[in-house]
Amino acid sequence: QKFPERSFNFGIAEQNMMAAAAGMATTGLVPFACTYAIFASLRALDQVRNSIHYPRLNVKIAASHSGLTPGPDGVTHQGQEDMSILRSIANSTVVAPADPVTTYKATFAAAQWQGPVYLSFTRDPVPTIYSDDYPFEIGKAVLVREGSDATIVAMRDLVAHALVAAERLAGEGLSVRVIDCHTLKPLDSELILQAARETGALVTAEDNVIFGGLGSAVAELLVENLPIPMQRIGVGDVFAESGPYLELLERYGLSASHIAEAVRKVIRRK
Repeated sequence: QKFPERSFNFGIAEQNMMAAAAGMATTGLVPFACTYAIFASLRALDQVRNSIHYPRLNVKIAASHSGLTPGPDGVTHQGQEDMSILRSIANSTVVAPADPVTTYKATFAAAQWQGPVYLSFTRDPVPTIYSDDYPFEIGKAVLVREGSDATIVAMRDLVAHALVAAERLAGEGLSVRVIDCHTLKPLDSELILQAARETGALVTAEDNVIFGGLGSAVAELLVENLPIPMQRIGVGDVFAESGPYLELLERYGLSASHIAEAVRKVIRRK
């Protein structure tokens, strides 16, 4: 609306949009290619990989409707694999902010970052967690809640659910740390390993398929450096149904109650 001469509508031609964004980047522009996560990570994957990441062009992919957040739209529009796919591509940077404040700040941070950036956004509004003066930085996870018995490492929309789970567990006498790992790649290994050392048990929570995303990244880090009891929360080996977002989280084991139960289990294994 503010700069209509800088906006180009490619319609339902996502492959062409990514190739055009790559071309724009070669002229010094900083294009933001915007579409649903499912189309950015799968339909246009050839162009995303070979036209943007292989030459390491300065393209930002702003993907909405990630994970199960487009619940009523059904599995064809649910981008449950996007972060796993983008994480596996060389030269990729993958960011999934947790609230409106960090979404705004992540967008501007991506513009300043040199090279491809994939921004994974939700469909529906999420609770505000941070104040406007929060200093967002790509690659630096955030300690949102202190705790000593276990750690939840969450990202995007599940950060709010992790905080709900931690609050419920506090009522049971358990002290649970919560980390907002808004950058999947590069992973903030230092903060996660510190939490692992200090709490001795860890749960990851992501609204993404359980293979290759946040849970996999943290598991790879721990198994090579500091093996501790760990459990992953994410979408299993299944395509989700169409339905209300919160009901889908409950059905596929991603809700606050499931996160809390996972924390209880890893604490028992300590």
